Parts: sequence; C-alpha cells; structure tokens
Amino acid sequence: MKNSILKTIVVTAAILSVSPAFSQRYEKGLIDKTIALIGNDMIQLSALEAEVQMMMLQGITSDRNIRCNVLENMLIQKLFLTQARLDSLTANPSQVESELSRRIADVLSKLGGEKAAEEYFKKPLFRLREEWREALTEQFLTQEMRGNVAAKAPDLSPSDVEKFYKNSHPDSLPVISTQYKYRHIVQYPDKEGAVIAVKERLLEFRERIMKGERFSTLATLYSQDPSNSARGGELGMASKTLYLPAFSDAAMALKEGQVSQIVETEYGFHLIQMIKKEGEMFNARHILLRPEFNNDDRSKAFNKLDSIKTLLVKDSITFEHAARKFSHDIKSFVNGGLVSDKYSGSAYFIKDQLKPSDYNIIKDLKEGEISEPFETTDDEGQSGNIVYKIIMLEKIIPSHVANFKDDYNELLNEAKNKAAMDEIMKFIEKKKETTFIRIDPLFQNCPFLKDGWLK
Repeated sequence: MKNSILKTIVVTAAILSVSPAFSQRYEKGLIDKTIALIGNDMIQLSALEAEVQMMMLQGITSDRNIRCNVLENMLIQKLFLTQARLDSLTANPSQVESELSRRIADVLSKLGGEKAAEEYFKKPLFRLREEWREALTEQFLTQEMRGNVAAKAPDLSPSDVEKFYKNSHPDSLPVISTQYKYRHIVQYPDKEGAVIAVKERLLEFRERIMKGERFSTLATLYSQDPSNSARGGELGMASKTLYLPAFSDAAMALKEGQVSQIVETEYGFHLIQMIKKEGEMFNARHILLRPEFNNDDRSKAFNKLDSIKTLLVKDSITFEHAARKFSHDIKSFVNGGLVSDKYSGSAYFIKDQLKPSDYNIIKDLKEGEISEPFETTDDEGQSGNIVYKIIMLEKIIPSHVANFKDDYNELLNEAKNKAAMDEIMKFIEKKKETTFIRIDPLFQNCPFLKDGWLK
C-alpha cells in the first residue's frame, strides 16, 4: 500500500536558536544572512535551517551540534559542486523531478496537506518546490562528482587485498555473522478455496454497508490491518503515490462516501471507502482480509511432508531428488531444493536474511538434520503467502572475524571502500587548501570533524 501503511511521525518544530555548543546566539529578529562563502558560492542561514527542519521532519533527533554538522556537510557539497561545474557535469532533469515529487508527497503526507506544510516551513508550496528542485539538482551533481572521484581509486589485486588484511587491526576487520546453507521442500495449501472465502466475506460486508451499517464499525471488528483497524480503517490524508497503484487507482476513482468493489493488492483483498480527496491526496478507510487456511489444509500438508521425511530418514530417496519430485517452490526445486538469495545468488544466509519462522527452525538444527514440518511464508508480495515446509540444514559457517582465506570477497569490498574513501578525502583536503572559504563568526566555535574550514 503506502509502500507499507504510513507510520505516524511526530513532527518537532525546528528551534531557531544556536545549539549550546555555540557561545553566540542568532541575533534577535534575524531572518536570514550569509553564513559562509566558499569559492563563488554562498551558504544562507535560511538554507541551513531548511535542512535542519527537513531532518527533524524525517525523525532525526536534534543534538547540540546538529547545525555545525549540517554546515560542514554543506561546505563539502559545495566543493564537489564547484568541480562538477568545472567538469561540465549535468543532473538528469527527470531524475530530479521524480525525487522532487517523491519528497513533496512524503512531506505532505507526514504533515497532513499543503496548508500544514506551508505553516511548518513558513513558505508557500511553490517556493518550496523551487528551492527543493535547486537543492536536489545540486545534490545529484554532488553525488555524480563524488562517484567520479571515488572511481579514481586504483584497481586492487589479490596481493593488495592481502596487504590490506595484514595491515588492518583485527578490531577493524568485519565480523562475518553465522551463515547457513539449506535446502527445503515446500507445500502450498489450497489457495483458490481460501481466496473465494475471503471474497465472499467482503461481498457480505459490502452488502451490509449498502444497507446502512457503518464501514468504520466493520473495519474495527474485522480488518486485518492492525495499523489502522482501531481507527475504523482510516488511513489519514496522504498522497496517492505512497500507495500501491491498484489501491490508489481504485480509491481515486471513488466519490466521497462511496465504497469500492473488492480490490486485490500484494497485502490481500480490500474494500475501500473514500472520505476526502484534495488533488493528488486522499483520506480513505479500508477493510483488509487475507486468505486464511483451516486445520484441514495444514494437516494435509503436514501429513504429506511427514511422509516425505520418513522416506528421507530411511534413505529411500535423497533430499535433492525429493525436492525435485515433491516441492512446489519453482525457484528451488530444480536445484534440489537449494535456496539462494534472489539478489546476490549466494546460497549462504545470515540470520537477518531469514524469515523469523525459518530461522527459529534452522538455528536448532545440526548439519545434515531435517526439520519437522512447520508453517511459514514465501517471498511473494509484501506479506508472503502461507506455505508449509521441511528444511535440511546443509552447512553452518560459525561467526568469525574475516580472514583472507575464507572471506576474500568481503575483504575486497572493505579494501575498495577504503581506497575510494581515501580518494574522496584527498579531494576534499586539496580543494579546501585552494578554495576561498570564509565562515561567519556565529559558527567559529563549531567542532567541525575536519580541520581547515576556519582560516
């Protein structure tokens, strides 16, 4: 839906006063001023405060040095931006507009609409759009220039990686979490029957609403979306772009007070009632139901998996052969049930990559052991579909500090990252020395992370 249902965010207004780290304070009545000159660019106090406001809106807690940190980041960005201009780099306009639309939609949703956003930032929305477009253009140019600088890092040979490993203090080396390699045999329940039952239930609810029952009452009693069922299924005013297209398209087609037909998304099946629309934003209620499976479905799958496990224990069939013959998982059965990461292709998983239900079974197995049948979910959609499976744990690699023999790829990545960061730091230090920089006395006592800003 809203790339999951929007979380409630408490917005704290930015305090227009300098943090306790400063001995000075903003002058009374001060609205704006230039607080730094760097090359041919100026940094305005208003730009710094706008960035602080945006950070606080995103839930970043203000600390005593937040404005110093923001100013230093802005100074660094200006160094990269100046070089980007000299190198005639350009930002992709469509990328800028796409990110601008996402930011505006996110801000309007968190603050509750245009009026609230204008009050929070104390500027009309069209002015915010102009300022954010300029800021995002600079941000993308900075990122591209930073990437170009990092790309100057030399290619690393195995001997370079080994040297990096030997010269690194053990405490600085990455710790490789415990890794698991496993195979599984999956059985799906009868989804068709469960879907029919859900649709019939929602049709019943819709009929009751048409006859006068309150949508909110049914949502409170029956909706399976815990984030808003207590509020009668009300989602709150938000941009349509923050929902899954199937949901937002169905909602935006409704008039205020109207109830939709059944809408299917990756979360399940919905009824939607429109409350209010404002341009590209809307507030609606919904009732969410997901297909559920009864004890007969579970018993049938478990009995099947028990029979398969019996054959495996008796060595009547190998796990790989059984997976190819019996598993319903099309992604793994051709590989004998071997599970691999869909992004990296690796057959090894750490705890955080596993579903909790799968990990709770795997953690208690020894190499070569086969689990009892259990219920879990697959990787389809946002919530996954109910499945039943047995697992064979093939190999465990215990947690350890990375070493050159077993963890070359991890060390190579660490060495590449360090080489790239070295290039970036060299660039910043060189540009600081050759660039005109002046910082307002208001920020002279800032504990900047890097030296050389105050000249």
